[in-house]
Amino acid sequence: MSLLTLSDVTVRFGNAAHAALDAVDLEIAEHEIVCVLGPSGSGKSTLLRVVAGLQAPDGGRVSLDGADQTGVPVHRRGVGLMFQDHQLFPQRDVAGNIAFGLRMRGASRDEQARRVEELLELVGLPGAGRRAVAELSGGEQQRVALARALAPRPRLLMLDEPLGQLDRSLRERLVVELRGLFGRLGTTVLAVTHDQGEAFALADRVVVMRDGCIAQSGTPLEVWQRPASAFVARFLGFDNIVNATVGDGTADTAWGRIPVPDGSARGERLLLVRPAGVRLVDAAQGLRCTVEARTFRGSRVAVLLRPERRGDGPVLEAECGLHAAPEEGATVGVVFTREDVVVLEGREEHPVPQERSVPGKCSVPGIHA
Repeated sequence: MSLLTLSDVTVRFGNAAHAALDAVDLEIAEHEIVCVLGPSGSGKSTLLRVVAGLQAPDGGRVSLDGADQTGVPVHRRGVGLMFQDHQLFPQRDVAGNIAFGLRMRGASRDEQARRVEELLELVGLPGAGRRAVAELSGGEQQRVALARALAPRPRLLMLDEPLGQLDRSLRERLVVELRGLFGRLGTTVLAVTHDQGEAFALADRVVVMRDGCIAQSGTPLEVWQRPASAFVARFLGFDNIVNATVGDGTADTAWGRIPVPDGSARGERLLLVRPAGVRLVDAAQGLRCTVEARTFRGSRVAVLLRPERRGDGPVLEAECGLHAAPEEGATVGVVFTREDVVVLEGREEHPVPQERSVPGKCSVPGIHA
């Protein structure tokens, strides 16, 4: 049985052309970690507020442990909330912040003290109970906010951009710690974030939203390897998308004939080629391209390629090793690898504009496409 169930949940704000949430159905199992991704205005924060009881839906139902939450106030839902700005009480020390929810629930002083000590150990801040909030670093404040949310042992922990104010190196370290912590505690988590790397590293399941609807839901590996649409693919940072006519084992595109996975749907489709599937070869082979730009990305270099003939389609992005990347202005050939090709639904009336720069994509720890 699911711990959290959203059934046909709809939210409309005033005379907005689109619903903030449009008949959303979502189930989260006990002990599952689900991260909701999406651009601004996609509905992800509204979904979190509806589950928390901070926003009443205009239609549909939210259930926790099978119980309808209609009319149930926030403090009676048994959920924990952690916000991006932490919202710690500056006039209280660390222990006072963590114990706040326990005190509101009538826990004794001894029980509060024991739980605070336990949680400080758990989040890696032993002995910090008497420290002032103002003395804490951003990462330490994040840990205190997490401990406060966990203190009442909520059935569901909800995180709203929990690491958004931290620098990237600290975020990458803490997200690994959080996943380990939630695994040890068996915590059920619903998190909202705009950071793909954070979501893919933390979640058991990723939910991508668009215009108040769920565009795709699946494990991080499923979503990364097989985006359900051009929207999801581009949101994840994949730009090598082209109209195609798919046949038996190959597809005809503006980039020439490209191999497709066995069993791919035939007909007029969109084709995604992940950068790893764009192989650079001698200029006399494959699709002849000019290297337009290079972008350093740690252990790899992103190379932007422009087909030399005007009719050879939009620009392409490839990935190369540090010592294998060609110089800007060089002429190379391009061939495509079948395992990095994904057949998507639909066609595009207006192809991706030819003029674009190499985007700064987010790395996804632990995912190898």
